[in-house]
Amino acid sequence: VLRAGLGSTPYQHLDDTSTRVDGDGWYCHILCNDLYTAYRTTPGKDRRTIVAVLRGGRPAAYRYDREAERHLAFLGLSAAAQARVRAALPHDRELDETTLTRLLDGPLSRLGSRQREQVREALAVAAYLADPDWPVVRTLVCDDATQFRAITPELALCWIHEGRHCKQLTPWLPQPRALLADILARFWAYYRELLAYRDHSTPEERARLDARFDDLFGTTTGYAELDRRLALTRDKKPELLRVLDHPELPLHNNPAELDARRRVRKRDVSFGPRSPAGAAAWDTFMTLAATTRKLGLDFAAFLIDRFTRAGQIPPLADLITARAAQAAGAPA
Repeated sequence: VLRAGLGSTPYQHLDDTSTRVDGDGWYCHILCNDLYTAYRTTPGKDRRTIVAVLRGGRPAAYRYDREAERHLAFLGLSAAAQARVRAALPHDRELDETTLTRLLDGPLSRLGSRQREQVREALAVAAYLADPDWPVVRTLVCDDATQFRAITPELALCWIHEGRHCKQLTPWLPQPRALLADILARFWAYYRELLAYRDHSTPEERARLDARFDDLFGTTTGYAELDRRLALTRDKKPELLRVLDHPELPLHNNPAELDARRRVRKRDVSFGPRSPAGAAAWDTFMTLAATTRKLGLDFAAFLIDRFTRAGQIPPLADLITARAAQAAGAPA
């Protein structure tokens, strides 16, 4: 299901929510689009975990190449440490966990613990992007959490999530409240213009919307907290306006957030699995339930078909692939 889902669209929605596993704080990651939903529960939610989720939980892989060098620079690894890594690691070759650990404990043993983690992260991202046997996500649609950045070639941020930042401001005096109300009205008016652009994109409209972004989020209101908020949004312009280059992209991350709520309801009722095996069972059945729903299938009928081995319902992966081909206008 995950492999077919990842290959069905060039973008994927991603979100996470907390899940307690035998009383410990774990995280459930929700990866989805309109054709499927995949749940995966892990102990952490750092970038290496996100890469593992995107790789479908396959064994960790690492690779030192130009992408790894770019990511090491992004992470802020010192020039001297980068030089040591460049000299010690084989180039353009996939490494497994054992091999990389041996190199880190040998030629790269002078690296500190944080530097070693930066090397692992950079090489994990590079191996994911260079994987010829797995569908690589071009664009992640998500919120602005740090762990989602610099993994996929492009990032598209959720406008609904960005709007919440402004709504969280709580001015008491009439003038700041009026300024906030005016900015929110302009924010959502601009959002509606972006929605319209998705259906009727033209070079002229692209240029107009690009300029309007600068006008809106370059506003100085005199309300200090609101001005700081607008400046923070302005800094995310490339990720918020990804839709101008790719009109097929959604403007929000609602599909992942709605699927996350299903895990929250399950968590509220059942509190949490008692073991990693239990977490995997939660993930499996919630993935199947959510995906069958999106494909218009009855989940109970699907389970009966599988338990009785009737074989009347095709594999979900085949259905996802066929629906994706139909949506693309290609023969299924």
